[in-house]
Amino acid sequence: MKWNALRKEITVMLALLVFLASAISAPAAHAVSASSSFILLYIDKSEAFVNEDQIHLESPATIINGSTFVPAKFLGDTMGFKVEWNNDSRTIQMTPPGYNIVLDADHKTVTTNGVDTPFNSVAAIVNGKLLVKLTWLADYMGAKYTYNSELRRVEIVHFKTPEGIYIDQDSNSRPVAKFATAKPTYRLGEPVKYVDLSYDPDAEGIASYDWVGKEEAFFKPGKYPVTLTVKDRHGHESKLFKSYVTVEDVPYLNQVEYPIYTAPVGSFIKSDWGTIWSHFNELPMLPKKVTELTDRTLLVSDSPEEFTEKGILYQDKINGKARLYADHINGTKQIMTMAIFATNNTDKPVTIKTTNKGEVYPSVYANLIGSEASVDFLLNNVYTDTMTVAPHETYVYAKLPDFYPGQGVNLFYDVETNGELQMSFAVTDQRLTSNTVKELPLLAFNGHVRGTFPVSEIKWDIDAASFAKTSVLTIGDNKTDPFVKGYDVMRKQNVENGGNYGVVYKIHSDKPRKMAVMIMARGGVFKGPFKINGEIVPVPSSGVITAFDGMEVLARTTGTEDALDIEFTPPAGSAFPIDLIFYPLDEKK
Repeated sequence: MKWNALRKEITVMLALLVFLASAISAPAAHAVSASSSFILLYIDKSEAFVNEDQIHLESPATIINGSTFVPAKFLGDTMGFKVEWNNDSRTIQMTPPGYNIVLDADHKTVTTNGVDTPFNSVAAIVNGKLLVKLTWLADYMGAKYTYNSELRRVEIVHFKTPEGIYIDQDSNSRPVAKFATAKPTYRLGEPVKYVDLSYDPDAEGIASYDWVGKEEAFFKPGKYPVTLTVKDRHGHESKLFKSYVTVEDVPYLNQVEYPIYTAPVGSFIKSDWGTIWSHFNELPMLPKKVTELTDRTLLVSDSPEEFTEKGILYQDKINGKARLYADHINGTKQIMTMAIFATNNTDKPVTIKTTNKGEVYPSVYANLIGSEASVDFLLNNVYTDTMTVAPHETYVYAKLPDFYPGQGVNLFYDVETNGELQMSFAVTDQRLTSNTVKELPLLAFNGHVRGTFPVSEIKWDIDAASFAKTSVLTIGDNKTDPFVKGYDVMRKQNVENGGNYGVVYKIHSDKPRKMAVMIMARGGVFKGPFKINGEIVPVPSSGVITAFDGMEVLARTTGTEDALDIEFTPPAGSAFPIDLIFYPLDEKK
């Protein structure tokens, strides 16, 4: 038999069937596969067709006493009703919708909903298989059939009877699950848009959805089954609805590109070392023009980072603009108080004004206090607090809440003075007085950062308008981003600000191209905020990220912005370096 020609014939018949189905019932995207079947049976031949699928029959259709008899089990499976053998009663039970048919070959009876019919008039056992008279079964199934005498072929069209959704005992209905896709086919890596068409006939709404196989995108060609069941608020569950997403072998986005193009800003794109090594390692550096601003002196008190006794942590003089930065842990076994003292050793009153600050309550989570203090500082809230220190007096400029053993604190203060003040970072277990600074010893350095630095702000002007390859800016590697040099007045030696803690980076580009900006940790654990065009983006939204574990999307530009501005300060408790990855995005249609 010429099966290719036959398949073409079936395809034409299926097209006609779709048309008939649409005329009989409401429109459906897949009328034949979802609600009807087209069946071809050949007399005395084992080959059969259901829609476009070829089937091999163990027991073919045949002619008995001038009538066409067809295999019962095959039709039951195809039309959706049970045909079961009961070994105890030696009977066969068939359950078309609305009917209970029991065929008893031993007693030569067929009982349909309690009414008996002679067995031989509607059924036969051939080679151990049950055959039933087509005209008799078709009446129960509502199937339409014709017999093609030239081809000796039975052609059956069967429309499945919709299952009812009303539940009598509840006086309520089951919900209906249904969905469609916005397009008939999708490309490799193209986002699939699912259109939810589910509803509750009782207008009570859908309470829950259970999807299986629903993916945002598919990266290999093929037909992918997707199913949906829904529940209403009474717990009634719908029938399972099944459809397919067809994916063509046409590239759109690969698996590495997809989240970079589609993940919302703030999303973390988890990755593996192999992907990072092959796509994001040894990227070209994005050219930058570096400007170090020296109009604000930076005092860093971070050693001893963990203090074990009371004393002066760091102390130096300021005059004009300054930034006071401290990061410490209580390594004692008692509650301690930390404060910053302002001492006026001149003969004139000196006023100190606070213009910005970042503070955090004491906590045992080092990454948390560093991140929260950085957020507070980058917000650039307006402060107008002032204090005037009398000549030859010491005042408490700032006092932090008492913190317990193991807790840490992190703080920023931007200040301006109209004269010289000596600023002292101190911890004590006693009540603060004007003589506290004089009574406390100077604590020894233990290997962290401490000193006075002339640079508290670094500007990077970059060209993010014309680059064509994925590029990177590295922060905190002491190579492409050198650590700021300074002087420790307590040890009387030159030092460097390892990690550039307390320094604010301001990265600017005019007319940025369409791109994604991402951060990847390289030195270890990282948690901290970035300010992108005036908005704070936490990294990550919760928890921490670890080195080479993936990337967080900081921003996406459209190519129409006038500028891109990124502000950042290294958060205490985080490890460096980190990479800012600039990923060019192509127009996708």
